Amino acid sequence: MLIGHAEQATAFRAAFLSGRPHHAWLLAGPPGVGKATFAAAAATWALATSAGPPVGDDSFDVPSTHPISALVDAGSHMDLRSLRRTADDKGKLRTVIRVEEVRQLQPLFRNRPALSDWRVVIVDSADEMNTNAANALLKNLEEPPAGTLFLVVSHSPGRLLPTIRSRCRTLRFQPLSDTEVAIVLQTARPELPASEIAALVAVAEGAPGRALQLAEAGVEGLTRDMDALAIARGGEGTARALGLARTLAGKTAAVRYSAFLDLAPAYIARAAAARSGPRGARAVLLWERANDLAAGAVPLALEPQAVAFELATLVAGLAD
Repeated sequence: MLIGHAEQATAFRAAFLSGRPHHAWLLAGPPGVGKATFAAAAATWALATSAGPPVGDDSFDVPSTHPISALVDAGSHMDLRSLRRTADDKGKLRTVIRVEEVRQLQPLFRNRPALSDWRVVIVDSADEMNTNAANALLKNLEEPPAGTLFLVVSHSPGRLLPTIRSRCRTLRFQPLSDTEVAIVLQTARPELPASEIAALVAVAEGAPGRALQLAEAGVEGLTRDMDALAIARGGEGTARALGLARTLAGKTAAVRYSAFLDLAPAYIARAAAARSGPRGARAVLLWERANDLAAGAVPLALEPQAVAFELATLVAGLAD
């Protein structure tokens, strides 16, 4: 079930049911707000609708018992492909989508769709294509095979080739409401307690994908730790920062450490937005330092405990 994005769903459904939908759609918006989920739902609906009477009323909801839905869920629908990063020989996910992955789509285009008049290609995400892959995809967009829909996900459409953008109809996506984020979390992770869901909603900033990534990190506990740091003064703040940093060191704490790199700058940013005058200016400086440190921690292979301690100390700086 698609949560939110009703306006985008209405626009796509109307275009498809008109009989002459645009062949390529650019799904543009911030990371984690549900663009890939929308693409999967739209693809399933379009394939089901083109194989028979229109499915659903005003949404993309296709019953799980529908034969097309069953094929999609099983990953065996012959007219649906996803273009994304693949694993290398060691099983590690590549950093880019290569031209080889685009070329693997070509056999799909040489024949008519197997189960209806349409086939769908989801590109998730176009931002990850290298130059050769982007040019190869552009060729398909410029000379689209008959009966093909391209659903192109992008977090930063301004960085795509202008010619790719010009071949697509753009649907822009915005962050979801807190209520919608909570529904996504309750659906995806029904075992989470209400307090943890509330903590995740508070840090999601309208992006349920972000919240789901943080769900394994114990966000509620980390938020409590930062709340305590933000009112601790002097030696107490230093002691709390050191204690928290120690819990974030080591391989077993990797998930929580990664979450803390994301959460600490955002926590300080929210504090800065709520303040004014000299206190607000100081909070902005703390955020700038925290943001720079967190952004460089992984690329520069900085020692986790040292980074966590410095970030925690910056959070404690809010108490001054």
